[in-house]
Amino acid sequence: MKFIYLLIFSFLSVLNAFAHQNSTQTILSPDKNIAVTIDASQLFYSVKFKDKTVLKNSKLGIVREDEDFTKDLKVLKVAQTKTIQDNYVMLNAKRKDISYTANQLKIETKSTSGKLMNMVFQVSNDGLAFRYEFPEKDKEVKKIKSESTSFHFVEGSKAWLQPKTNAQTGFEHTNPSYEAHYMMDIPVGRPSNSENGWVYPALFKTDNVWLMITEAGLENNYCGTALQQFSPNGEYKINFPQAAEKIKDGALNPQSSLPWLTPWRIIAIGDLKTIMESTLGTDLALPAKKMDMSFVKPGKSSWSWVLEKDGATIYPVQKKYIDYAADMNWQYCLIDANWDETIGYDSVKLLADYAKQKNVGLLLWYNSAGDWNTVKFTPKDKLLTHESREQEFSRLQKMGIKGVKIDFFGGDGQSMIAYYHDILEDAAKYQLLVNFHGATLPRGWHRTYPNLMTAEAIYGYEMITFGQDAANKAPSHSVMSAMVRNAFDPMDFTPMVLNKIPNIKRTTTAAFELATSITFLSGIQHYAETPSGMATVPPFVKTFLKAMPNNWDDVKFIDGYPGKLYVVARRTGNKWYVAGINGEKIEKQLSLDLSFLKNKTGQIISSGKNDDGYNSFDNKTIKIADDGNLKLDLKGNDGFIMVFE
Repeated sequence: MKFIYLLIFSFLSVLNAFAHQNSTQTILSPDKNIAVTIDASQLFYSVKFKDKTVLKNSKLGIVREDEDFTKDLKVLKVAQTKTIQDNYVMLNAKRKDISYTANQLKIETKSTSGKLMNMVFQVSNDGLAFRYEFPEKDKEVKKIKSESTSFHFVEGSKAWLQPKTNAQTGFEHTNPSYEAHYMMDIPVGRPSNSENGWVYPALFKTDNVWLMITEAGLENNYCGTALQQFSPNGEYKINFPQAAEKIKDGALNPQSSLPWLTPWRIIAIGDLKTIMESTLGTDLALPAKKMDMSFVKPGKSSWSWVLEKDGATIYPVQKKYIDYAADMNWQYCLIDANWDETIGYDSVKLLADYAKQKNVGLLLWYNSAGDWNTVKFTPKDKLLTHESREQEFSRLQKMGIKGVKIDFFGGDGQSMIAYYHDILEDAAKYQLLVNFHGATLPRGWHRTYPNLMTAEAIYGYEMITFGQDAANKAPSHSVMSAMVRNAFDPMDFTPMVLNKIPNIKRTTTAAFELATSITFLSGIQHYAETPSGMATVPPFVKTFLKAMPNNWDDVKFIDGYPGKLYVVARRTGNKWYVAGINGEKIEKQLSLDLSFLKNKTGQIISSGKNDDGYNSFDNKTIKIADDGNLKLDLKGNDGFIMVFE
């Protein structure tokens, strides 16, 4: 009898071991440098890069109101690993022609009550992405209570993170709007100074391996997420929005009928060059909507408000800024808040007609707000419903307006995310470009909706004009913004003051400011400099800005470190632009690998001898040696631009 018990026990042990083996899968990147191991029964995954663990056992799973998909799941099927390939074109990204290749693994599971959830992993040479699928068909709306997904970093890892401000705080209750300074080089596990956690993208470093977390594929049936405030033992968990981050009577947390796909959780992995050149944030976004997008034209814009504020939103000043844009060969002029009261629709139509004669398109500001903030600026409450949007957008199209800047959104609840999608679809119908301000991170929407030219979601230049503290932090913050916030999505930082900021001492050199025209990416780059400020710069600076490309074909990360230094090369046609900004107030001797430009001769614009830091520039010829190496001295908080063709 004892022998029989032992035999049964052994048989059950073998079955258990076999079942566990079947539930544990490993998927590799095409180059085999990244290995992701998934335990589908225990709902954990871990990640190695070149055989080094960079994420320890991290959690998987979803809790729906009608079912808990975080425990006791049975593996039904593990699909054979297959190759996913995608090629697409973008006019508003770091690279025009983009290719994506990944290995995909799908694991099908069932809960104890028989409900289905699939986990889909895709691993490319620059990182991994995964999402959850609910494949059943059911018209009844299901609601998600929480997502158990976590990212568990090994001990000693460091983080570069931006706190997500608490809902209903800040100017006229307009937070969260992804506007805060980054906390840099902090140990993983340090809590956010905000109960609302940390925003994406989130950058981490484990030894010499870098990881960047973000999300994409965010449709109107899910909320935008973040990372939770607390991360004990370096384990960061998914954070859902705060209660106020929604439209009144609208959904906060995710809810949908079935079938249902969640957004992709994305982790870019590799050296800093790999992270900075990665396109995962758009690779995993939904393809472009099938609609006429022939009107989508990236460009540059003049803009009065950032330095001249509300008083400049009057007819004669805006006419001057149209002339300014035309003189600089810029494509747009943005008229900011209260234009409907200080200028009026009829006079704006006259300005649009005048601008058209000068090949300049007008962009108009709008207040998004319903009940989620108390901002008084107008036009207000004209975009809240499909019917009101159609009426307003149709009117703008007839006036010859080219785009809208919509400000003061209310957070990341599902109803608010749906509002973004609805605006983009309706704007495209009336051939209007879109710029979201006081807004969430766009998470690859500029691929899905090519008329989304840019979004703020950053502590941008307007904040520098409001206080000296922001100006003092501007050099390091600019480097962080370029490398992290701007990693996958366009960013309306509204850069570049070459002369003076009223009542503020600028801490950057003029060459630093000029370099941000290259280091920052935006489908429409709204420049902060005024006509009078531009009149003070040397002719070669204006010539450079007049000839600046409106979009880019390729990118190369040259050198840098978050918050300290950023050097990048961007190409349009056969012309390369190399730009660098020094985020520290210390002199640096750079040794740049420019082997792709060896033996080429170009021009470099750098700081002049005048130390006042305002409009001092130098322009000279530079040749790259046959070994491709260039040594360059850079002053503290300084920058440069080189052009080769």
